[in-house]
Amino acid sequence: MGVSTSGPDQGIAHVTVDFPPVNALPVHGWYELADALRAAGRDPGVRCVVLAAGGRGFNAGVDIKEMQRDSGHTALIGANRGCAEAFAAVYECEVPVVAAVHGFCLGGGIGLVGNADAIVASDDAVFGLPELDRGALGAATHLARLVPQHLMRALYYTSRTATAAELHAHGSVWKVVPRAELSAVALELAAEIARKDGTLVRLAKAAINGIDPVDVRRSYRFEQGFTFEANLSGVADRVRDTFGKGTA
Repeated sequence: MGVSTSGPDQGIAHVTVDFPPVNALPVHGWYELADALRAAGRDPGVRCVVLAAGGRGFNAGVDIKEMQRDSGHTALIGANRGCAEAFAAVYECEVPVVAAVHGFCLGGGIGLVGNADAIVASDDAVFGLPELDRGALGAATHLARLVPQHLMRALYYTSRTATAAELHAHGSVWKVVPRAELSAVALELAAEIARKDGTLVRLAKAAINGIDPVDVRRSYRFEQGFTFEANLSGVADRVRDTFGKGTA
């Protein structure tokens, strides 16, 4: 359980997240993931990273129950900072990151894949931000990198999900494959990238990040300010307390 790294195998590092039962990460999990991604990017033998997950789905966001157990704001602040670091670690990883997504990719999962360089998804993968149903805000920054602006807004306001096939139609998912083929196809793409000159790949990643129209780290932190405001006002607790109780 936790975050593990294997490789590099032919220039590819595999970073795998596994927090049963649904990969809803506790505060320390986000920091572990950030550390693993940054370490992989610093490794001179690595030219591409594959980010994957074990279990039922890729990522279910933050551990809501950890917040519910906290009578203050320590868990919220920790989750805010931890998510920001993990998302930034994907984006700022010195080499390209290929996300291999299966099952559900929700909340914080959108922050990870939205900042990835490429996404390969299984045909059962769904993507969404149920934040308004969880007493939170955030990661619209990253959903906007996956779908057009008006679709992003509709998905955000309704907490609905989009399928891997729909994201593929919008050009944000590289390939959609049966789950049994996910790892192999993600590795195939990573291997194609890793065959390039390592110095040039790193320069390319820095150059592409440098021409991005949106500062993803600053934009996401701006969103998080509204999450904290919702908590201070009490509305977040009111909504979050319905989590897992079958009420809207």
